[in-house]
Amino acid sequence: MTSFISDIFQYNFLMNAIITAILASICCGIIGSYIIIRKMVFISGGITHASFGGIGIAWFLGINPLIGASVFAILSSVVVETFSKRSKINNDAIIGMMWALGMAIGIIFIYLTPGYTPNLMSYLFGNILSVTLNDNILLLLFLIILAIVFVLFNKPILYLAFDKNYAETQQKKWFIIDYILMIMVSICIVMNIRVIGIVLLISFLTIPQITASVITSKFNLLILYSCIIGIIGSFLGLFVSYKYNIPSGATIIFCFILIFLIVKLISIIISSITKKRQMV
Repeated sequence: MTSFISDIFQYNFLMNAIITAILASICCGIIGSYIIIRKMVFISGGITHASFGGIGIAWFLGINPLIGASVFAILSSVVVETFSKRSKINNDAIIGMMWALGMAIGIIFIYLTPGYTPNLMSYLFGNILSVTLNDNILLLLFLIILAIVFVLFNKPILYLAFDKNYAETQQKKWFIIDYILMIMVSICIVMNIRVIGIVLLISFLTIPQITASVITSKFNLLILYSCIIGIIGSFLGLFVSYKYNIPSGATIIFCFILIFLIVKLISIIISSITKKRQMV
């Protein structure tokens, strides 16, 4: 561990990876807490996989794949949110169609692109060690915007998170905030594709938050604990990845699950001790 910490200050790619891990953990801690409370895990998974269609189209057109992913993710979130309000079609069916459509479009356009075929593994499973300083600057800017949105609209976000239908009956204008939050979810997903990849990203948005929910049920504390757990798990995952030369995304998720099991076990032990004391 000591050599790993010293190497962080010697190698730029490691320093960038640590900074990215911190920024991504905070972004996903904020957005993921909203996703968990709103029970939007499947929606987030659909948006994540639908964004692959944007990556394929962007690669075909010769532009930055993350630009295409952003456009596709935002359009997907708006379509899902709009259909869920105005259509009689089951929400899960819409999400499933967007999920499949995005993946299909991405594969088709990448196949149609002449010349070199990109390494899809970097998009599907991510590579935090390849993140640059410019990527971190963009992630920091997004985090600032995200923090401002959650501070300014804290009350409506709480209402929308815990009881969306009631919130919209009380304040009709809050549906605009709902769309803004869906766009924030989409951008957060795209910004972190390079970090953890499309396949594993949904875990980054849910496992630290589920772990935090074992400790607290308060929304603001849920965000705080999710960010802390995300940072700890990311750091441990990077350490294991660096030491044993294995994929960073997978090791980070493994560490998240390990932390969850430890926290859950401690919670069960404390609960059983408390019950015994009450019986005595």
